[in-house]
Amino acid sequence: MHTFAFMIHPLDINDIARKFGLLGKLPPRLVEGLFKYSPPIKVSRITGVCSPHARAEGWFVACPITARLMVELPEKQVLNKIIQTGKLAQKLGAKILGLGAFTSVVGDAGITVAKNLDIAVTTGNSYTVATALEGAKEAARLMGHDLQKCHAVVVGATGSIGRVCARMLARDVRSLTLVAREKKRLEELSHKILYETGVAARVTSDIKQALQNAQIVITVTSAVDTIIGPEDLMPGAVVCDVSRPRNVSKQVAEKRKDVLVIEGGVVEVPGEVNFNFNFGFPPGMSYACMAETMMLAMEGRFESFTLGRDLSLQQVEEISRLARKHGFRLAGFRSFERAVSPEEISRIRERARAALAMAGVK
Repeated sequence: MHTFAFMIHPLDINDIARKFGLLGKLPPRLVEGLFKYSPPIKVSRITGVCSPHARAEGWFVACPITARLMVELPEKQVLNKIIQTGKLAQKLGAKILGLGAFTSVVGDAGITVAKNLDIAVTTGNSYTVATALEGAKEAARLMGHDLQKCHAVVVGATGSIGRVCARMLARDVRSLTLVAREKKRLEELSHKILYETGVAARVTSDIKQALQNAQIVITVTSAVDTIIGPEDLMPGAVVCDVSRPRNVSKQVAEKRKDVLVIEGGVVEVPGEVNFNFNFGFPPGMSYACMAETMMLAMEGRFESFTLGRDLSLQQVEEISRLARKHGFRLAGFRSFERAVSPEEISRIRERARAALAMAGVK
């Protein structure tokens, strides 16, 4: 049996309260502070991952510090907690470890963690990119957009996920804007995209200005707070939010009924998987980063497949091939923890068309 583990952590104090109900009655900062000193936690056993070619089983292991603390605590302290959690996975018998949420971006994005463990490590970013792009393009099609006429924006474009998303998306759209803080890195990426595709991508650090005329938005930053609000998007925009915590405010869903926000990388796992833990998805569904860990285990490829900040197009294409082989696939669309039906997308599309018509936009 091929074995794996996947590392999770509480995004905020509500995640701790959900798992340890009584602690939810204590002051949030007190609970957060107590968990800072907690040892790694074995959360659950994962069973039933099965394709016609292979089977795998694994564990969820938790690094018990919140996203806020991962940003605020000294990097060395956070890395030590992640490594300790990795050693728990190793002790349980896992042969490959996936890093989830902020554990995949701290420090050098998994390289130091892998050097301190005797098992393979992956961030899952390769399959995250593949599913984000597939989902965004399919959602845009359902919203009535012609990709070749679309203006797209990638927020967080200089990160490992954003960079490859931008390079691959540039193949399909009319124009592209790259958003990040560091101008030099943005310009380097823009030049690379121009060389590869002929698309002259614009660069900016001004998110709000960039989003004004975007039909497609992929957002993938490590921001702790939301950075996209209901006033930032044009009618008919499709936003694929890959980030955890989210980049898109929940107010967008509440106030903008003419905009489609989807979660990046929601995947149907082959077999009758039982995670024995509720992380907010329907049965049989996982994040793409989890799925990458599972499919590498099923393939017997106990190697550090996706590490660091240099993600290649070849890695994304290879992991997409493995997904097809083992039956992992995009699982429809979800938005803020709930499924989005084709009928709801049709209603959003019609409201967007009406709003654009009123504004005199063709």
